[in-house]
Amino acid sequence: MDKAEAVLNAIEVCCDRINDETDADLDNQRTGGMVTLTFHNRTQIIINLQKPLREIWMAAKSGGYHYRWVNGSWQDTKEQGELFSALTVSASAQAGLALEFTA
Repeated sequence: MDKAEAVLNAIEVCCDRINDETDADLDNQRTGGMVTLTFHNRTQIIINLQKPLREIWMAAKSGGYHYRWVNGSWQDTKEQGELFSALTVSASAQAGLALEFTA
C-alpha cells in the first residue's frame, strides 16, 4: 500500500505542476486515501485506494477503472492500460487541453 500512497502523492504533485504550467485551473483535494480532481467545467475525476483489494480505483467521465500493481506499474484489471496513462487521457478530455500525469 506504500506504492498506492505514492500514487496519490504523485497525482497531487502533478496537479501543482499543471496549475503552474497551464491555464487548466485544476483543483485537487485529498481526503485520506482519496484524491478528487475538479476541472473548470465542474467535472471530476476521483482516485481512491481500495486497501482490502490492494487496488486503486479511478472514476472519470469516461467510466470506472480498477488498477493492480503488476510487474512494476499499476495496470487496469481489464487490461486497459496503465493508471497514469489513463489519467492523462481522461484529465485531458475533461479539461479540454493536453495535460500530463506521471508517476
